[in-house]
Amino acid sequence: MGSRRPSLGLLRREPSFTRLFLATIGSGAGTWLALVALEVDIYERTGSSAWIAALLIADMLPMFAVGLLVGPLIDRLSRRSLMINADLVRFGAFAVLPFTTNATQIVVLAAIVGVATGFFRPAVYAGLPNLIRDSDLPAANSLIQAADNVTWALGSVAGGALAATAGVHAAYWFNAVTFLLSAALLVGIPQGLLQQAAAASRGHWQDVKDGLSLAIHSRPILTVLIAWNVAVFAVAAMNVAEPRLALRTFSAGRFGLGLLMGCAGLGLTVGALLASAWIARRGLPNVYGVSLVLIALGIGGAAASPNVWVASACAVVAGCGNGAAIVCNSLLVQRGAPDAVRGRAFALLMSSNFALVTAGMVVAGWLTDVIGARWILAAAGAFAGAAGIVGFTLARRAGEPTPTAEPEPLAVSAHAHRS
Repeated sequence: MGSRRPSLGLLRREPSFTRLFLATIGSGAGTWLALVALEVDIYERTGSSAWIAALLIADMLPMFAVGLLVGPLIDRLSRRSLMINADLVRFGAFAVLPFTTNATQIVVLAAIVGVATGFFRPAVYAGLPNLIRDSDLPAANSLIQAADNVTWALGSVAGGALAATAGVHAAYWFNAVTFLLSAALLVGIPQGLLQQAAAASRGHWQDVKDGLSLAIHSRPILTVLIAWNVAVFAVAAMNVAEPRLALRTFSAGRFGLGLLMGCAGLGLTVGALLASAWIARRGLPNVYGVSLVLIALGIGGAAASPNVWVASACAVVAGCGNGAAIVCNSLLVQRGAPDAVRGRAFALLMSSNFALVTAGMVVAGWLTDVIGARWILAAAGAFAGAAGIVGFTLARRAGEPTPTAEPEPLAVSAHAHRS
């Protein structure tokens, strides 16, 4: 019944979840806004696309390292304290950015932000099942993913506007404030609510090994590890080929490229919002398989499209599958990993995703100009289709995880709010 109630009702019923939701919206919007400012700042200082690449790598590489090497800390330390400290570190980094004097300093600060984010995001998804009833978990994941997609779209637009009118420093200060607000919201969550108990350690490297073993032996997590990594490889290749498809193949100009990207963002938001209702009606394995197939159909349809308008409609389809699949990924891991190891499971999977995204971009960047955007998209669609078959098969074998006793409702008190 909980999963069939309107998703927005969670924001009224669960004050701690509401705090987490508002914190992720605030910091997410500020982050996307600031990313535009960072790219503008770097480019205006250097005039070099290589420095832009260095900036993006500095932001992503630490998250890969955190997931691979120190993910167990998300289970051994207090998740609430970890998220609050991550917000404070990111606040400090963006408060320093207006005073930087060269591109190297900006890249170093971006790397520090990347490390903090590498702890923050897995802690959010690992702690989420402890805030709400299991029956509300699909709706909660849908809300958070939809909010993340909306902040990506609106934050990017606002970042460009703010950087153009008030300068990049204004964007840095705005983002710094969002992290302070996020930390303040998180403080309102009861100390132990985001995890049952801090996990005992068997030694750091043994803890890392335990996380890898879990990914191999837990069918739901193995499902995500295999199927989603194939899918993100395909999506990354599509993202690289999209500009050439719009600008060269369709001769649709900058508007055409913006239309393609905007339609993908629209699909992501719609898919995330509808995912919980689909799962309630059709079951998680079916929705997961269909979501990945929608990605394949959308990418393949764009490859065969006669113009940018048809390709944009296909981008909505692919984005819709993408948004729903991400919600399914979160549910599979949240229900497939015990609380004591859930943080490292998320960290490890996010790390592997970054690796496959990078590989997909490298391969597509090398081949797109050689064989053309249509062929890259056709190949990416085939990869996504394979991911759909694998995901459906493995998710069915994993079954619908049946959680243990559902937690008792928390008494609403003045301090029972969260970020």
